[in-house]
Amino acid sequence: MSELISRAQELDAADQLAALRARFVLDEAVYLDGNSLGALPAAVPGRMQDVVRRQWGSLRIRSWDESGWWTAPERIGDRIAPLVGAAPGQIVVGDSTSVNVFKALVAAVRLATGSGDGREEILVDATTFPTDGYIAGSAARMTGCTLRPVAPAEVPGALSGRTAAVLLNHVDYRTGRLHDLPGLTAAVHDAGAVAVWDLCHSAGALPVGLDEHGVDLAVGCTYKYLNGGPGSPAYLYVRRDLQDRFDSPLPGWNSHAEPFGMRTDYEPAAGAPRGRVGTPDILSMLALEAALEVWDGVSIEAVRAKSLALTDFFLECVAAYVPEGTVESLTPAAHPERGSQVALRCTGAGDVMKRLIASGVVGDFRPPDVLRFGFTPLYVGFADVERAARVLAETLA
Repeated sequence: MSELISRAQELDAADQLAALRARFVLDEAVYLDGNSLGALPAAVPGRMQDVVRRQWGSLRIRSWDESGWWTAPERIGDRIAPLVGAAPGQIVVGDSTSVNVFKALVAAVRLATGSGDGREEILVDATTFPTDGYIAGSAARMTGCTLRPVAPAEVPGALSGRTAAVLLNHVDYRTGRLHDLPGLTAAVHDAGAVAVWDLCHSAGALPVGLDEHGVDLAVGCTYKYLNGGPGSPAYLYVRRDLQDRFDSPLPGWNSHAEPFGMRTDYEPAAGAPRGRVGTPDILSMLALEAALEVWDGVSIEAVRAKSLALTDFFLECVAAYVPEGTVESLTPAAHPERGSQVALRCTGAGDVMKRLIASGVVGDFRPPDVLRFGFTPLYVGFADVERAARVLAETLA
């Protein structure tokens, strides 16, 4: 035990990202649930006071222009873009992840079937977060497609001339497995279909490379590793060369070429604003903008390196402290297949997590038997990791 404590201290002393912890509001608990809700960035409360008291309270309607409210969805999208490997002008912020999945998937089918070559099938990640599956089913009914759930590894063999669109998760929400975005995107394109990626569990934790790998459409939330706050608005990525053909199933006045023209006929705006729908949720959007300032000067590659080091060390500490056979790791050991969380299976996991939280180690539980621990490199240190594994062992004992 003392050896691992000493190693944790040495790793923390050498950690180039350690100073970023001061940019967050934290307490003495070990917070390993950033894959569900990121910690509060310290700059957000003061910024929100200004938004509420001055921008809304004093400027009122003038803030749409004078405070930049109207351009916030694209401006904040451009702040997220470097974190997912996208050039400016391709991401719009707004709505929930579910709404953006619907917009992206229906638009993907319309992109694929526009040539009239008989594409009538949507492939969806069989291990996906349930909402993505529900949305995919609705999109299939709306577009006259059949829906086929397929494990990500089996997608290349399932693709055919009938495939219109494929909806995949970059990181599995239960196990933390990182799927092969470059390889699977290439396979989808080789089949003539359109790739839609859900980045909820990867954006802000590891490099994504949307532009580099030619991803067509992508969506993601901002309240996990991007620390935007509970229910903070999601985002939609539309690759630049597809924007003039992006046909949203939810056209709204905010995505109109002349939003204040109040015309009865719809003409889509140019570029990423086609992904907008209605009036932006300004309060949560501007909280997100303030939260994204914690990324100033931070390299996503450095974040990925620390993420892998943290999860490696956690697995090492668990192996040292927890009796063999007590827990089973569902998270791949290989770095190319691991996101930024570790999922452990154990008996009575729900009760175990309650006791962990009571002891100051906060993770979460997924039925029936999975403990999830999310590692946010911006504020989690190696001493946190060692303590979490030690308290886990004590709890299981």
